[in-house]
Amino acid sequence: MNDGATRVAVEQAENATTAEGQHPHGHPHGHKGCECPQGAREGHRRAVATFVALRERFAAGEGLPRALAHSAGASRQWVSDELAHAARSVADSGRAETSAWRHRVWLRTVCVVWGAAGALLIGQLATAIGAGWSVARTAGLTAAVITAALLTLTARLHRADGGPLAPLVGEDNRLSTSRTVAAAWLLIAVFAVLVLGVELAVAPGDRQRLTDGLALGHTAGLLTVAASTCVAAVLARLVVAARVRAQRLQKVRAVRPRAADLLTDDAGRGSFADVQYIVVHTVALAFTAVRLAREPWRLPDVPWGLALLAAVSVVMYLTGKYAEGGRPTVLSVVRALPEEGAIDRDAPIRTGDDIEIRGSGFVPPGAQDPDRLAKLVVRIGAVHVHVPLVPVAGGFSSPTDTALTVPVPVDVEPGRVDVQVVTASGAETNRYPIDVMD
Repeated sequence: MNDGATRVAVEQAENATTAEGQHPHGHPHGHKGCECPQGAREGHRRAVATFVALRERFAAGEGLPRALAHSAGASRQWVSDELAHAARSVADSGRAETSAWRHRVWLRTVCVVWGAAGALLIGQLATAIGAGWSVARTAGLTAAVITAALLTLTARLHRADGGPLAPLVGEDNRLSTSRTVAAAWLLIAVFAVLVLGVELAVAPGDRQRLTDGLALGHTAGLLTVAASTCVAAVLARLVVAARVRAQRLQKVRAVRPRAADLLTDDAGRGSFADVQYIVVHTVALAFTAVRLAREPWRLPDVPWGLALLAAVSVVMYLTGKYAEGGRPTVLSVVRALPEEGAIDRDAPIRTGDDIEIRGSGFVPPGAQDPDRLAKLVVRIGAVHVHVPLVPVAGGFSSPTDTALTVPVPVDVEPGRVDVQVVTASGAETNRYPIDVMD
């Protein structure tokens, strides 16, 4: 890399980050010796700032070596290589930040769990004033402590993977909407059974009423909703896995799970199927929790109308999972327009020329990061060409989801050859034939 360009970019990034003050633990921002989560987060932020500064300089035409100034193709490839190298540094710092996040998130989730148990205790004490303490209140608190202890044990065992969030994270390292909803229904069902079990142990005289609260006719609605969400979680995983294997859906692993994953698609855009699934089942869970609080001597009675609404939501969610995505496709390949002033603007494709590949799905959702863009490859006959990163102010002009530009290497044999794009997810497009002239 040009030392002057690198030095200026790094200095700009350091000035942008150090202007905000010192690390809360007394270390400078991004101090390499600081292994605390704040240091990892700040180190990643500085790496991103350095990359953005470098990209903007290249987009403005600055920082190029003089020896490459005469060749547009060589300059573009050199810029792409430097940006790809800087992007790998950003990815490395992102993995360090993710590791620090995993080690701290399990402690936070444990605090939230025990905070909820504490809030229940405060609520029980407040509502007991005047009404008096009851066996149901004792059973509720005991069930809350048992549930919190089990979740704490889960968090401890999976502390390196996010604690209690570990079972809710899918294979793409995102929070799974279907798993989260199914876990919520199972949690409230188990909590309700624990409440009845504690009541039965403390007040055996109410045995008949408590056992009637577990009758199938009374709990059919709750069991139906809980079972349907569990089935939806399994079917969603099977549908996604089958479509990925068939290359009808592209999945790129996320850096780390985020709460927004429950309401968005892989690209971070709001998903109607996910939003309606979360909203409908949140309302149903709130209704179920109120019924349990009002009638703690039996399992919550979920009305069949609410159960039907939840079932419709499940069908809509699974339909959305089946319909999302699509296979990347090459629609056309044309000779890229040469620079202004060139005399051969209308000519066949020859080795050394740039070609523009037009289609869809070249940049799958979640693969917009520069290190993922640098993994895009084009097969031209038997030759593999890495797609160069072409920076512009605020981003890249190539590659994009619908078009990318690559040079035709001299190793390509003249004649009819096939062009095929391999995306960052590993999916392959159709083969598109072109004629390469001598």
